[in-house]
Amino acid sequence: MEEVMKIIDGKMFRQMIVTGATVLHNNHPEIDALNVFPVPDGDTGTNMSLTFTSGATEVERLQSERVDEIAKTLSKGLLMGARGNSGVILSQIFRGVSKSLKGKETANANDLADAFMQGSKVAYKAVMKPTEGTILTVIRESAEAAKAYVTEDMEIEDYFSYFVKAANESLDRTPELLPVLKEVGVVDSGGAGLLLVLTGFMSALAGEEIERVDINEEEVKNQQALERAEKAGIKANFGYRTEFMLDIAEGKESAFNAENFQNELERIPGERITIVQDGNIVRAKLYTKKPGNALNIAQRFGEFLTVDIENPNAKDVEKKEIVEEVPEKDIAVISVAAGSGIKATFEELHCDHVVSGGQTMNPATEDLVKAIRGVHAKHVIVLPNNSNIVMTAQQAATVLEDEIDVIVIPTKTIPQGLSACIMFNPEASLEDNVSEMKDAMENVKTGQVTFAVRDTNIDGVEVTANQYMALCNKTITACVPEKMDALKKSLEGLVDDDSEIITLICGEDVTDEEKEEAQAYIEETYEDAELEMIDGLQPVYSFIIGVE
Repeated sequence: MEEVMKIIDGKMFRQMIVTGATVLHNNHPEIDALNVFPVPDGDTGTNMSLTFTSGATEVERLQSERVDEIAKTLSKGLLMGARGNSGVILSQIFRGVSKSLKGKETANANDLADAFMQGSKVAYKAVMKPTEGTILTVIRESAEAAKAYVTEDMEIEDYFSYFVKAANESLDRTPELLPVLKEVGVVDSGGAGLLLVLTGFMSALAGEEIERVDINEEEVKNQQALERAEKAGIKANFGYRTEFMLDIAEGKESAFNAENFQNELERIPGERITIVQDGNIVRAKLYTKKPGNALNIAQRFGEFLTVDIENPNAKDVEKKEIVEEVPEKDIAVISVAAGSGIKATFEELHCDHVVSGGQTMNPATEDLVKAIRGVHAKHVIVLPNNSNIVMTAQQAATVLEDEIDVIVIPTKTIPQGLSACIMFNPEASLEDNVSEMKDAMENVKTGQVTFAVRDTNIDGVEVTANQYMALCNKTITACVPEKMDALKKSLEGLVDDDSEIITLICGEDVTDEEKEEAQAYIEETYEDAELEMIDGLQPVYSFIIGVE
């Protein structure tokens, strides 16, 4: 006889969360494909999956079997791992769930109904201008319907079955609430991601075991083996966990090569080596029985900013961290950008640190928190440079509100960020800088050229897959076979008689011949405007155009 489940304990709640993360991960490419605009940067599914996986990972590490403690840990993991607007909203939903479950060792259907009602309210409050027909609508309508349905002593599966059904119906209605969804013929991607999480919860309650599907199967197997060993109390004997951040010295830039550096570390020998280079800053993590040798290899190229060495096999060993003393600044500027040329340009404009990210690779809250702490300043100005990163930056500011004064200037494009950065004056006051930077941002129009990933009709423009689209302030104005024709169409929609400066940022796919052609065309056609060209080397967008 099948067991009736009227309460969930921490063990079941943990399994629900892990399964929810797995279902979302396995299906996130389909969520990415629901992107309204047919541009190659649909990342809602990726952002939501990385966000929820961050929370689920923290929950798996937690030893407690209390529902409230698991909910609190999930909320914290989602907060720090949140990426993009959809990820931030997802984190806020479960922040509300955690608040509602406080003090509860177990939870019944009514407790869960109250928790998701609270999750909806917290999510709505987190968004300055809530838009209906989005994930917010799906959580509100489904939570309200399930709360009205629930009764005392209801089986958990009964409640969740109705909750998932209501979420599905709400998702199907999103195109009626948001005209652009109806025009393109898709449902809201954020709502679809939330539905996958809830479906995963339901699968766990039904006792289904769902395996995580990954492209790099070998890496996953190694990680799973390590996790199984750690859960069993066995430490894998990879040697010392060695992490460091290295600042490449002036004159050593050309001598440093990340691939050669990794090869040298492997000869120590080293295991599970990860190397990330961001300009002159190199972050490395590896396991080795000879950490001193790894540090000696690295120090040939510069000075350490941080060093962290731990013996995973030792018990109760206090972690030691060596941090170079950096004088605290009054004001620092942090920017978010993708493309080595764009990052270098921001650094030339008094930007203290550039966080890697942008379209298709939104940074997490934790990435921004680390960067803000790392610049050692009393006041930190953050330029997100992407509409999908603004909420994440604001969340990072909230995390640090008792520690550092963080001001988010809501730049939504790279040209807006560059214009704001140009106005930063290290000698001026914080108030004057913020005012000047905001004014500069508001005077910038942005255009983009990229290729279409599918056939559709949007904003009255017939879009054909693999042709080039001209975008003006996020609106598609043309779709044509040739890249240079798309550039011209975008410029037509941006430049007028009052335009004084045109900034053309060339992507990684633009050839030298195309750069010369673009320069000649702009200088001849818009001779009254000053042209500045930047070799941005950004992915996704062939051209990014700023007009002031």
